[in-house]
Amino acid sequence: MPLLHLFLVAVIQGLTEFLPVSSSAHLILLPNLAGLEDQGQTIDVAVHVGTLVAVMMYFWADIRSAILGVPRLMTGKTDTEGARLALLLVVASVPVVAFGLVLHMTGLDAEMRSIKVIGWAMLLFGLLLYWADQAGATHKTDRDWCLQDAMVMGVWQAVALIPGTSRAGITITGARFMGYNRSDSAKLAMLMSIPTIAASGALLGFESLLKADTAILSDALIAAALSCVAALLALSLMMRLLRSVSYTPYVIYRIVLGIVLLVIAYT
Repeated sequence: MPLLHLFLVAVIQGLTEFLPVSSSAHLILLPNLAGLEDQGQTIDVAVHVGTLVAVMMYFWADIRSAILGVPRLMTGKTDTEGARLALLLVVASVPVVAFGLVLHMTGLDAEMRSIKVIGWAMLLFGLLLYWADQAGATHKTDRDWCLQDAMVMGVWQAVALIPGTSRAGITITGARFMGYNRSDSAKLAMLMSIPTIAASGALLGFESLLKADTAILSDALIAAALSCVAALLALSLMMRLLRSVSYTPYVIYRIVLGIVLLVIAYT
């Protein structure tokens, strides 16, 4: 695959995975709108792995705590901060993993990869994010994350399997409706992405390895590295901006892109 194509895919994935604008939608739109060949499942998996590494690096203190808490959780105890976080991340991941398996096994995930679906999802879920961000309270922090909230946010996250929804965006929407402040809504959404991306990456990665050749695997490594760097930059910028601005700029982008896509789809 040409290096420029790899660069575009990796940068688009890296910049949009943790912004509430839907990375999957942009990856689907790239070949459709730019006249390029579809990059294929192997490259898609690779750039997702790159963003997974990025979020683990950015939130390493929390991830390390959760990893160290797993042995405690395995004994049925959640009396440490790490064990509690590990439990909440597992609970929050169940809905999206279950729903994702259903879509993948029925083939509905492929049928939803259309410009119409992406356009409507961009527009409607962008407006929903704006409503949640403006109307939601800010009295909760990540320290208040509990089992019930993890379950509810997990259901919100499952909705992101509709292309154009944005996993980060819909999870942040749910968190803002429940009263979490802007920066901690984003932090929880990012932490929840780790088991979700890992699970989908493992499933699709196994299928990709069975079909991939040496050249594709080499391209995949390049794409993963580039997406990791881009994701770190995007994540750092967003978390810094949320201290002083709302999600409105992302909402405006979603609405404009959604309208453009719907015009293209219906004309």
